[in-house]
Amino acid sequence: MSELTTVARPYATAAFDFAIAKSAIDAWQAMLVFAAEVSKNDSMHHYLSGAIAADVITDVFNKVCGEQLDEHGQNFIKILAQNNRLKLLPEISKMFNTLKVEHEKQINVDVVSAASLSDAQITKLSDALAKRFDRKVQLNCSVDPSLIAGMIIKAGDTVIDGSVNSQLNRLNDALQA
Repeated sequence: MSELTTVARPYATAAFDFAIAKSAIDAWQAMLVFAAEVSKNDSMHHYLSGAIAADVITDVFNKVCGEQLDEHGQNFIKILAQNNRLKLLPEISKMFNTLKVEHEKQINVDVVSAASLSDAQITKLSDALAKRFDRKVQLNCSVDPSLIAGMIIKAGDTVIDGSVNSQLNRLNDALQA
């Protein structure tokens, strides 16, 4: 896995830098997601793993993608095919997305609460987390009644567990010690 990441990184970075220069980050993200899905297709696997000339692979791949790829996207596919790197498209797409999130200074935060949060609570929580992480916050809210009350917040490596269930478990551990 780390080898794929190492090989894919320069391609993802180059695509991202080009997308920034052309003010087309969202368009490039869409193209890479689509091309990554095409590269995962079982029928396309024959072309990607065989000893077929890069020009033929490029032509077939670009025809399959059709109008989903613009001229620059097609050139990117050609470069990947010439370097036998089309199999890396899913990893390149994933890395491109990571670069986009970092560029936009956005963080995805998973919030699991015991009950549904109101719009006012979501806004207040989002504002507080944006201030704490100094980033735009994208909340992904879900409900888990087993928490009894409170919530668990996960943002990257940071976990904030304010659930009553975990507090009861800590109290139980303290009483037994």
